[in-house]
Amino acid sequence: MDDRANTIAGWALAGGIAALGLSILSGEYFKAERPEKMGYVVEGVEEEGEAGAAEAEKPIAFYLASADPAKGADVFKKCAACHNAEKGGANALGPNLWGVLGEGVGQGAHGFAFSDALKSKGGTWDWQNLSDWLKNPKAFAPGTKMTFAGLSKPEDRANIIAYLNQQSDAPRPMPAVPAEAAAPAAEGAAADNGAAPAEGGNEAAPAAK
Repeated sequence: MDDRANTIAGWALAGGIAALGLSILSGEYFKAERPEKMGYVVEGVEEEGEAGAAEAEKPIAFYLASADPAKGADVFKKCAACHNAEKGGANALGPNLWGVLGEGVGQGAHGFAFSDALKSKGGTWDWQNLSDWLKNPKAFAPGTKMTFAGLSKPEDRANIIAYLNQQSDAPRPMPAVPAEAAAPAAEGAAADNGAAPAEGGNEAAPAAK
């Protein structure tokens, strides 16, 4: 009786081991047939997203329209270790920046020894190329001696440019917002006005300040 019970138990154990083995083998087979990542690959989506991020920044004139020179003075504190923007101020590690807008790129009248990389750029400092320089000096003039990493936020660059514009004997009028940059803002304002609730529609609009 004991032998028969042992035989039955042995067969049951062997059957269990065999079933387990088949389960593992079938699982490995179907895993090999299954893609690593579920779902479909949509070509170009990631690239379009990256391109959209790169194109999100508008021309600097758009940000200059609402720039605040006082905030720019605060941002300029990041530059104060190497520059000053005082009339008649001495050069430091970097050149004096009084009247920089309209000045020749790398050709300042303050007697500073600019790098060949910057002197070779040519032209004069304007709103856009000053923004490009402040955003990434090494990209603007590869080989520049300036070690500052740059200001990534266009609002910070606009504020500091507005501040530097005031540090001059003849500050320039702020540039007009380009039509292609102003159009989306105008459309957004029109959409907001169109979505206003009817209730209170007879109320007078607040006076412009």
